[in-house]
Amino acid sequence: MGLAAVQATMDRNETGIRTVIGILGARFADRCVLSKAVREQHAHTTTWIENQPPDAVVFPQSTEEVAEIVRACAAHAVPVIAFGTGTSLEGHVNAPAGGICIDMARMNAVVKVNAEDLDCVVQPGITRKQLNDYLRDTGLFFPIDPGADASIGGMAATRASGTNAVRYGTMKDNVLALTAVMPDGTIIKTGTRAKKSSAGYDLTRLLVGSEGTLGVITELTLRLQGIPEAIAGGVCPFPDVESACNAVIMTIQCGIPVARIELADALQVKACNAYSKLDLEETPTLFLEFHGTDAGVKEQSELFAEIARDCGSGAFVWTVKPEERTKLWQARHDAYWACLGLRPGSKCFTTDVCVPISRLAECVGATRADIEESGLIAPIVGHVGDGNFHTSILVDMDDPDEMARVEAFAERLNWRAIEMEGTCTGEHGVGQGKMKYLMREHGAALEVMRTLKMAIDPQNIMNPGKIVPI
Repeated sequence: MGLAAVQATMDRNETGIRTVIGILGARFADRCVLSKAVREQHAHTTTWIENQPPDAVVFPQSTEEVAEIVRACAAHAVPVIAFGTGTSLEGHVNAPAGGICIDMARMNAVVKVNAEDLDCVVQPGITRKQLNDYLRDTGLFFPIDPGADASIGGMAATRASGTNAVRYGTMKDNVLALTAVMPDGTIIKTGTRAKKSSAGYDLTRLLVGSEGTLGVITELTLRLQGIPEAIAGGVCPFPDVESACNAVIMTIQCGIPVARIELADALQVKACNAYSKLDLEETPTLFLEFHGTDAGVKEQSELFAEIARDCGSGAFVWTVKPEERTKLWQARHDAYWACLGLRPGSKCFTTDVCVPISRLAECVGATRADIEESGLIAPIVGHVGDGNFHTSILVDMDDPDEMARVEAFAERLNWRAIEMEGTCTGEHGVGQGKMKYLMREHGAALEVMRTLKMAIDPQNIMNPGKIVPI
């Protein structure tokens, strides 16, 4: 399945869409927006997939208002697409059949912080940075950090993870309970604030990662962590990618509780140096961070340095100074924008895979060789502590030959990860872009997913054209 098939427009319900826009326009007035510019901002904008805007964007302020919108759409079989901040990378917020986009930006409150229980309740529109700014005075923080300042609701919908996942897990590990509006407009609550439960099906985990295809998340109960007493961070250069990956594998296998361990290949380091004004050695490099007590982070840093030396590294330079750590990690978070400077005027096609940690060096090495053989410019960067890495392919979208090489490379990368008992996406999600890989990865289980989708959303109005083909 090529780009044309992925981006194909589904059948539109023109009569239903007109009717629902009339209903919502009367009900929400200036909070129901029809302008082309706003609609296009609420479709896919961050990668190669074509922009497919909704027919209207509505800004609710409560769970009850979301339910009203969904009930109107359900009554007329009109698609519903939930929207957070639009930072997803696989076409999640596109509207291939048109419909109504529900923008959660005005539902961005912290409802409650239960500091004694290390949890909080938030609305979905709050971003991770806003949440952590709010929590700072409590001595707590929310650890999931996908890089972009994504909304918490969007992070749950795509089962996001990011740089801290190697220590703190992903969104599925940190969402205790949800409130969601289902496809018929029913409001449900899944889970409780209890840290564990054996009561019934785990609907929270079903909705986390469902990408808006089963319901609209309107409130989340999150697990929090104490802000560490000490944080140490640093960088360590290696002669080649294989050596860096081997250091990662040994670090994890030795049980060092590293909080972040990120890989940037030589090309990515070059891009970061130019964009973020760094002077790192332009060779494969690991960015690391350790959390704990002063003595603990010192011990962890020294243990890693020993492992790195055994793998042939250069000097591991680490610091506990916040301003120095912040500069390094901001450079890592800006990697996407830094890549664009390697080829001005190009488009960045970013894709990710994840493999068992023991296969990491093999998979990254084979991918680097494949990039070079394909004649592409594509830095590699990744959350390699859990086997997850990304390629950012810089492409001229107007060059059919180059586009064909990019598509072929992306397919080989995804098949390679699946064949190594990994996954076609460690954190980006499926959206439109990765649907074609799910049959090989899941086999007959994909039919079970389709059955669940149709049982919960028989009209296929919840973010249609994503994850499971109907």
